[in-house]
Amino acid sequence: MPDLTGAVWRKSSRSNNGGNCVEVADNLPGVVGLRDSKDPSGPVLAFSPAAWTAFVTGVQRDTFGN
Repeated sequence: MPDLTGAVWRKSSRSNNGGNCVEVADNLPGVVGLRDSKDPSGPVLAFSPAAWTAFVTGVQRDTFGN
């Protein structure tokens, strides 16, 4: 697991107040963290910055369908 000390977590700009939110920490060198906002001490998914960029681009382009 990468060192997430110093991670600054922010909610997705697409989150609503319904409780289905994720938080991302993209301020760390070499890793982007993703976690469930309802469980901040729970598990974290870690991505390389390139993988995260590819995922976000795919979502923006609707590559994954609905």
